[in-house]
Amino acid sequence: MFAIDLHAHTRFFHGHERAAALFDPVGVRLLELGARYRGLDGVALTNHDYYHSFSGQLVQTIPGIEVSSTKGHILVVGPDPPTRTSPGTLTPKEVVELAHERGCAAIVAHPYRNSTVREVDAEFDAIEVNGKHPRTEQWARDLAEQYDLPLVGGSDAHYPIEVGRAYTLVDADTLTPENVVAAIRDGRVKPEVRRGTLDKLVRRGYRKVHQQKENLHRPKEETPGIGEPPKSETNGDD
Repeated sequence: MFAIDLHAHTRFFHGHERAAALFDPVGVRLLELGARYRGLDGVALTNHDYYHSFSGQLVQTIPGIEVSSTKGHILVVGPDPPTRTSPGTLTPKEVVELAHERGCAAIVAHPYRNSTVREVDAEFDAIEVNGKHPRTEQWARDLAEQYDLPLVGGSDAHYPIEVGRAYTLVDADTLTPENVVAAIRDGRVKPEVRRGTLDKLVRRGYRKVHQQKENLHRPKEETPGIGEPPKSETNGDD
């Protein structure tokens, strides 16, 4: 059994392509330090709409990318993720097809944050319990049960202090990208969420940010249509 954070970023910030690219190698090492401190065996590198290969020195790094589809974010994790995607151009079905063509798993990321990916009929491999919003865990569990999909955990870390707030226990003989994908598809995975004092403080900050952005949505709210997140009341939880 291996403990893996399936959703992490090497950058503290979005945009500023050149500066961010120069920072990536440092960001990877910081993620590794955070993961090792948390007792994890691996961490997936899932930057927004691009993937660059970095080999792990302290823990296993798993290739991945967080694709900005037309309906929200989808994690593509496995041995051969696409190196670059254009934000807002691929539909969720196209992302899933791309993931499967490349031997990767397609995971619905933070299904209740600024996303209607959960409403799309596509062959997803798993639903994520997101470390920034642990109070939505039951919503994610209900969604996974509805679609008969396994649950995985990912911290959605941009800062090393966030790594491992949520992670996935993976039942595999060896820790390889191929085995991680196989375990996800077979349901040999289990999400875990840390709820320590530091984790609660970090989440409190994110709750305020996402309240202001109004991008957290109750699971039973009616939406104006697939692809349009609800504009009414937000739940205020993280």
